[in-house]
Amino acid sequence: MRRRLIDHISAEAVFHGDFTLTSGKKATYYVDLRKVSLDHRVAPLIGQVMIDLIAEVPDVVAVGGMTMGADPIAAAILHQGAARGLAYDAFVVRKEPKDHGRGKQVEGPDLEGKRVIVLEDTSTTGGSPLKAVEALRKVGAEVVAVAVVVDRDTGAREVIEAAGVPYLYAIGLADLGLA
Repeated sequence: MRRRLIDHISAEAVFHGDFTLTSGKKATYYVDLRKVSLDHRVAPLIGQVMIDLIAEVPDVVAVGGMTMGADPIAAAILHQGAARGLAYDAFVVRKEPKDHGRGKQVEGPDLEGKRVIVLEDTSTTGGSPLKAVEALRKVGAEVVAVAVVVDRDTGAREVIEAAGVPYLYAIGLADLGLA
């Protein structure tokens, strides 16, 4: 599964050129995981690979992260988990709390006192997962890890681990021939 996922990402989601990342950093390649995470052929692979990645973390109830990047990853884990008889719920973290309705920043099941994993499609600085961690802690969730599909090896791991959260990733730059 992992090898097939790497092949899809390499062929369909890695772009070469001059890019400015969300962090403002410059890069000569860009990994656009939404090109594959929203693809019917690849989303199930992402779910399976990510379930294998997080399998050793005990008692996880839900997965999710900052909308938009984490949403298809969480959905893939939810569906592939259900196919395996596993019960992972999903949640979505908004950038800001809603200014209407119930004013929620975290959408989905009640996470108070629950063990959760924050997801990210690709990581650069670690800022997005840490924003999600902060929002989840405000609703009483216990964040037990950050799990990323593709790690860009640009410092996210160090920032997230310095914040006291374990960092897991499925695919690194070397796997994609980008190291």
